[in-house]
Amino acid sequence: MLTGYKVCDAMTRKPISVTPNATIQECAKLMKENDVGSLVIRDNNDKLKGLITEQMLVHKIIVENRDFKKTKASEIMEEDMKTIEPNMDIYEAMVKMRDMNTRQAPVVTKEGKLVGLLTIKDILKIEPSLFELIAETMQIREEENKPIIKHESEGICELCGNYEKKLIEKEGIYMCDNCFTLWSDNFK
Repeated sequence: MLTGYKVCDAMTRKPISVTPNATIQECAKLMKENDVGSLVIRDNNDKLKGLITEQMLVHKIIVENRDFKKTKASEIMEEDMKTIEPNMDIYEAMVKMRDMNTRQAPVVTKEGKLVGLLTIKDILKIEPSLFELIAETMQIREEENKPIIKHESEGICELCGNYEKKLIEKEGIYMCDNCFTLWSDNFK
C-alpha cells in the first residue's frame, strides 16, 4: 500500500543532535528543551554515529547508576541501527520501523549522509491511516484483563471526515469528540 508520500516529505530535516563527546547531562537538557524523545549523534561532517533515546537514559544511566555528568553520548548510544532512505515511501518506512521495533529512524542517503530523522509521529501526522500498522506491534501489560472501550489517537474522524488530534474509538469506529458526544447521546 504505497501512499505517494516519501520519507523526505515527512521527516524532520534538522533533528536535534549532539556530537559523541556530549555528556548525558547535556543530552538530557537538550531533549527537555526541545521536547524530543531522542537525539541523533553525528560528527561534524553530518555522518551518523548513533542515536540516544529516553529509554536508553533510563536503562543505561539510571539503572546502571552511571554518572550522567561524566558519561559521554558515545558510551551509551545505539551504534548499530537501521536507517531509512529519503526517497522511500512512508508506508515502506513504517513497515521497516515496525519490524525494527523502533519509534524513530535516522534518514541517511546512499552516500551515508544524515539528512533527517523520521518518527512515528511524523508519519501519522501525514498519513493517519497507518496507525493500525503501528498498533499491531504495540503490547500492553495484562491486556486481556482490561476493558478496552475508549482509545484516543490522531487521525480522520470516520463519521464527519474531519482531521482531529484526538480521536476516540468506540465499537471499532474512530470519531472526533463532537461525533462521540452525538453518538453517545443517540445510543444511550
